[in-house]
Amino acid sequence: MLEPMPADWRRALAVVAHPDDLEYGCAAAVAVWTDEGREVSYLLATRGEAGIDALEPAQAGPLRELEQRESAAVVGVSSVEFLDHPDGVVEYGPRLRRDVAAAIRRHRPELVITLNFGDTWSGGVHWNTPDHRAVGRAVMDAVGDAGNRWIFPGTGSEPWDGVRWVAVAGDDSPTHAVDVTAGLERGVRSLLAHRAYIAALTDEEPEAYARSFVERAARQAAERFGGRPAIPFRLFAR
Repeated sequence: MLEPMPADWRRALAVVAHPDDLEYGCAAAVAVWTDEGREVSYLLATRGEAGIDALEPAQAGPLRELEQRESAAVVGVSSVEFLDHPDGVVEYGPRLRRDVAAAIRRHRPELVITLNFGDTWSGGVHWNTPDHRAVGRAVMDAVGDAGNRWIFPGTGSEPWDGVRWVAVAGDDSPTHAVDVTAGLERGVRSLLAHRAYIAALTDEEPEAYARSFVERAARQAAERFGGRPAIPFRLFAR
């Protein structure tokens, strides 16, 4: 069975690679958290400019940024930042770790959220993307970097060693979950805000696609969470 996520925190920072990464389920949990008065900020490594085959990156990047901001607003998030690493070829290394550590120092979260950075998705059925692997690993390391004044000095903010947990969405071995009964509909609408991306991804009607994905994910987690619709996370304590 999945345990409830910790509730004794006020600020969270979600760090992922692309626009839409948080909307495949996680946004429903964000809606619940912001309803409770918690502050959640988004940090994206790229603008997703390589994500729509029919659009040149110079056109796709601004469009996907706009969709991400609209998507975040649906679940009560107003702070959305982009690091402008190149979509599709994000590299794990000191530059990415520094950028994420700097954001952690600015936002000073107690909870950091990221996406599955393992080699595969869905129990080994699908190979994960290089960007997801690079960003997730960098997040895990940057949490420690942010608290060490001798690593990446000069980022403009004091060190922050106050991160208590890192929650990984989409992990094949989740440990905790959030009851998203109150946030499920907004989770669907948050994914639906990525209309241009969804239209390029599938021939399915966008609302049916978004609803099917988010509700299916919540139902699957419900089997291990007392029958309540839920979004699961693998939780790492610090």
